Amino acid sequence: MSDTVHATVSGLSGRLTLDRPKALNSLDTAMVRAIAGALDRWREDDAIAQVILDSAHPKAFCAGGDVRAVREAQLAGDFASGDEFFAVEYRMNAAIAEFPKPYLALIDGIAMGGGLGVSLHGSHRVVTERASAAMPEMAIGFVPDVGVSHLSQRTPVAGGAADPAVARFLGLTGYRLDAAELLWAGWATHYLGSADIPAFLDRADAEGVDAALAEFARDPAEAGEPALARWRADIDAVFGAGDYAAIEAALDAPDRDPGFRAEVGRLLRPAAPTSLVAAVELYRANLDVDLRTALGHELVIGGLLRRHPNFAEGVRAVLVDKDRAPRFDPERAASVDPAPYREALAAAG
Repeated sequence: MSDTVHATVSGLSGRLTLDRPKALNSLDTAMVRAIAGALDRWREDDAIAQVILDSAHPKAFCAGGDVRAVREAQLAGDFASGDEFFAVEYRMNAAIAEFPKPYLALIDGIAMGGGLGVSLHGSHRVVTERASAAMPEMAIGFVPDVGVSHLSQRTPVAGGAADPAVARFLGLTGYRLDAAELLWAGWATHYLGSADIPAFLDRADAEGVDAALAEFARDPAEAGEPALARWRADIDAVFGAGDYAAIEAALDAPDRDPGFRAEVGRLLRPAAPTSLVAAVELYRANLDVDLRTALGHELVIGGLLRRHPNFAEGVRAVLVDKDRAPRFDPERAASVDPAPYREALAAAG
């Protein structure tokens, strides 16, 4: 047990509860190590049938990784601590994906960035009507990471096939999904009413997560209509294009839905141009590789971007001064050369 991650045993369950309220449960290195350590202990423990991850915060599941602390260390000349944090976090993400028992994340609030890394790789991703999620890294000069650039391109959308274009749309725009959209996009597997959580957990501890879901999971249709579904064709046409220049050209096509074009423009406006270009290269590289290779790609590209001034500037604008007025350089994606990112990914294998 730690102050910010409570690891306990309750009946059949190994329970992990995030409890860093002032930071909305943003993950630091100690929290990541605590989660990984618990998984190591419970992996071969026959008394533990499943792991359940939840939050002690009334509104936030996990707001991401503590990039503000990473920025502060880097401004002081310490890049090693950031390198270590992301390396340790990505190993934990892989450990969740490879965990041999049911791993259920209960998302009853805001989940962003690293919060999706501790949830989406699990076997069961349960959302309530209070859930919302996003990968907002473009606005801080970074890229979608924690394996989401890999997993989201393989997740069936709306009960059908995987759709890399939807994955890239969500990663590049930082669109915030509600519960209905999380289910539609395949990021969530089950829908639960928040009022049922205590009884659900009691049943899971006593009889297992499958028995609890059989009793308490609701029809996904009760979450409502996913707003994104109306733009599926436009998402595929635009974000299924090749590099970022091709995406921009497809967005400006004369037959594009004007409402879709306007909304994407609004969502992309806060993004660092370097991140947009690098992220497309990352998604392309992570389409046909395994998770650990994809995490290695994220580590390489993230390391390059963290050493670019845009990262410190983006974190400043979003999390420090909160003026939402970053001064990114260059100002346009057309001025960003994708070659260094392609070469770094090719070298990473």
